[in-house]
Amino acid sequence: MLAANGTFPVIVVARQKETPEVVSLELSLPDGGELPAWAPGAHIDIAVGEAGVRQYSLCGDPADRRRWRVGVLLEPQGRGGSRFLHREAVPGSSLTVSLPRNNFELVPSADYVFLAGGIGITPILPMIGAAEAAGATWTLHYGGRSRQSMAYLDEIAVHEARVCVLPQDEYGLLPLSDILARSGSLAQVYCCGPEPLLAAIESTVGQAGAPRLHVERFRPRFQDEESGSDHEFTVRIASTGASVRVGEGQSIVDALEGVGISVDTSCREGTCASCETSVLEGEVCHRDSVLSAGEREESGSIMLCVSRARSDLLVLDL
Repeated sequence: MLAANGTFPVIVVARQKETPEVVSLELSLPDGGELPAWAPGAHIDIAVGEAGVRQYSLCGDPADRRRWRVGVLLEPQGRGGSRFLHREAVPGSSLTVSLPRNNFELVPSADYVFLAGGIGITPILPMIGAAEAAGATWTLHYGGRSRQSMAYLDEIAVHEARVCVLPQDEYGLLPLSDILARSGSLAQVYCCGPEPLLAAIESTVGQAGAPRLHVERFRPRFQDEESGSDHEFTVRIASTGASVRVGEGQSIVDALEGVGISVDTSCREGTCASCETSVLEGEVCHRDSVLSAGEREESGSIMLCVSRARSDLLVLDL
């Protein structure tokens, strides 16, 4: 049953150890019914006890409506979410999850370049299946600390020549410039992995290639030029005309909730897009890790949990 906040319970029906640090969890509805549909690139929120909520990419078969699969990397120095799942998510246990969201959609193309670093392989797996089914040309370049740390190697090995596995302890960092130089100029580039990899591919592609680059972050990106604009400003609700003052150091979400206006949120750090809201008027100081450079320039939407206003007024489509 879907709760008011869009969450519902699932049961862990299978658990597979992929590497010493990565486990796959297969999730089903308690009654065995059909799960909500999803497409490659989608992720779900999973409640992880006192650690709150974390986002995990769906990495199984979108055609299988009875089971979802996620891969969970154990991060001993993390905030506790992965430790909770590694400890508690065993067959027969119950978890609370959200409906799928997709900020990493696979756009139609005749040619793809997939780049994965570590657990960033998870959203790429169903993309490979979709590209293969569509008859597209594609390559996967997969890096990690070592082969022993890299999950799903057996699963991607069936594609042989299209897959290049490059553990760092054997080959060094992924040769991004060489990979892009060998790709077609119209190839869509999809990259998921740790922040240094994402920052490197964004730098390598540059502004000219930005339209064909798609990245996904599950942690906030480093903020530089967008870190200013901490002044107070006013938010106006378009549907009612009500105005709410947002104080210095206060998030828009907190300001709205303070006057009884509820906003859908999950991560509260600008990575999940659950609080994305259309902007009808005003200039945004973007601090999220979801919008592309072009989307930031257009300023058609804002992540209310982290972004702010450069102008004195923002009019929101709420």
